[in-house]
Amino acid sequence: MPGDAPAVVPDALLDVPSEPRPHAVPAALPHAVPDAPHVVPDAPHAVPGAGHVPVARRTSLLTTERPALPVPAELTTLLPDGLRRGGTVTVLGSTSLLLALLASACAGGAWAALVGQPTAGLLAAAEAGVALDRLAVVPAPGLDAPTVVAALLDGVDVVLVGPEAALTDSDRRRLAARARERGSVLLTSTPWPGANVVLTAEQGRWSGVGTGDGRLRTHELRVVRTGRGSAAVRTSVDVALPLGRPAPALVEPRASVTAASLAPAPAPEVAPEAEDAPAATLRLVG
Repeated sequence: MPGDAPAVVPDALLDVPSEPRPHAVPAALPHAVPDAPHVVPDAPHAVPGAGHVPVARRTSLLTTERPALPVPAELTTLLPDGLRRGGTVTVLGSTSLLLALLASACAGGAWAALVGQPTAGLLAAAEAGVALDRLAVVPAPGLDAPTVVAALLDGVDVVLVGPEAALTDSDRRRLAARARERGSVLLTSTPWPGANVVLTAEQGRWSGVGTGDGRLRTHELRVVRTGRGSAAVRTSVDVALPLGRPAPALVEPRASVTAASLAPAPAPEVAPEAEDAPAATLRLVG
């Protein structure tokens, strides 16, 4: 009978997938969004009534949080803000001027380092006023100069980079950026592209030598400042090295030359008893 015949189901309807189809699951459920703002655990507003939650900064040191390093009084016209942290200062033409800047910074409690500057002796640094107990010296870093300078910038206030540090232009850019990030002062004695301040020593003149005698006492020179930003205006000042010390007399006082002064001095008289005294003899003891 027609009513007793089994129902015929098309084969297409029997092909039922074992897993639900993608469109069967709603894609816009509120609880299915893992990056919703309310699930961030370290947001300050995540816990009502909780205390202040400190947020870590990407920069370890901020230049605005630490004061600039002091400079000698004779250079305040060129560096009115001192050695600004995070900046790059180039000094050309005078090692004594470099040591004077280091000495002034160390006097304020800063730590310093010399990298690739073998011409700067420790005796000269000590006479300039550099605190040797807060000075690190790497005279010849070789091919590891970029790594050495970067490591020192992480923990030293002033890092002086000399001509013996083998650096490329890309290394210099990275080190300048690291100094800005760490709040250190990068001091260089060779041309440095992008330096904030450039101090150039010109017209040097030594004083203290007489007519073939005497010794060098002072070094007079003109320091010219150039650079970027506020240092773009060319400014110069005349200084006498060593800085911060009173200049001694240039010519020592001399006695007047007379015939009496040119006469040979009389021989010292020998006491009579000294002439008859027996010669000292050696005696073995013990």
